[in-house]
Amino acid sequence: MSTKLLSPATVAGLSLQNRVVMAPMTRSRALGNVPGELMATYYGQRAGAGLLITEGTSPSPNGLGYARIPGLFNAAQAQGWAAVARAAHAGGARVSIQLMHAGRIGHPANLPEGAELLAPSAIAAAGQVWTDAQGMQDHPVPREMSAADLATTRDEYVRSAILAREAGIDLVELHAANGYLLAQFLNPRSNQRSDEYGGSAENRRRFLLELVDATAAAIGAGRVGVRLSPFNAFNDLAANYEGEAEEALALVDELSRRGIAYLSLIATPGAVPPEFVDAVRKRFTGTLVLAGDYDGARAEADLQAGRADLIAFGRPFIANPDLPARLATGAELAPMQADKLYTPGPEGYTDYPALRESAAA
Repeated sequence: MSTKLLSPATVAGLSLQNRVVMAPMTRSRALGNVPGELMATYYGQRAGAGLLITEGTSPSPNGLGYARIPGLFNAAQAQGWAAVARAAHAGGARVSIQLMHAGRIGHPANLPEGAELLAPSAIAAAGQVWTDAQGMQDHPVPREMSAADLATTRDEYVRSAILAREAGIDLVELHAANGYLLAQFLNPRSNQRSDEYGGSAENRRRFLLELVDATAAAIGAGRVGVRLSPFNAFNDLAANYEGEAEEALALVDELSRRGIAYLSLIATPGAVPPEFVDAVRKRFTGTLVLAGDYDGARAEADLQAGRADLIAFGRPFIANPDLPARLATGAELAPMQADKLYTPGPEGYTDYPALRESAAA
């Protein structure tokens, strides 16, 4: 089947074999917060995508809020990500590493010695988080970031981006969605600061834009992507508050002016107004990636309509490592094993067969 979804594309001068993107998904297989051989296998299995966006990867020990998530702030982690890049490139895919500082989402039991939970304001998130040592625990009250913390965190992001490029990673995505640190700065529920980083929408987006500028200065704006999720209450953010659409579009304007490689927008039907997505399409001049419960038919329709340049698929990639091939042939998609999404081993991770392997069996 010849479709736009499966046609080649270009992002910031990088050739993609198709317009299928694997969305970032936490999988919790990085023992000791270091990407291992198992992770390289996982990404290599899914290298039929045009672009693989990695799971959230912390640029700082302070950002490792979940159990067994990877970091990128030391040599061992950089070596692990280099192996992931080699495996993905061998299959023809490009790789964007998602830098995700969890901020107030986490627990000290998940952090290495000397690290602490930091956030825009000293406000605990509602809900609980899993820890391997203590089971489910309430999110504790984080420490409000000082001016020195902000500067250190900016430097950590930049250093992580440099390490990514040195490891052979093609692009770096700043995760400003889903209630993690950068989204916490954007949102009035989690950001109640009284300095130049809080209060007005302009102030609340200041830290993200400073990070974009600093990262772009280090590796080039054409190697930087950003992910946003307006109207999303995940991780105890305010959603659908007065002025949210206007604030988000003003941020899109700022990102467009900076000439970044791509903007990834979570546009789940029923949660994000279609007119908002269309407004983003008009205002962002770079590559637009849309995500949110896509199947092949809806992806093709949005590409043909010009609403997006690339389409990201999340959960379908878990149990279907050869998802682009299945979309091309209309093959049935395998179901995922939800109870093994975040377990430590290969089960429910690298043991899903490709379609040809299933047929041979």
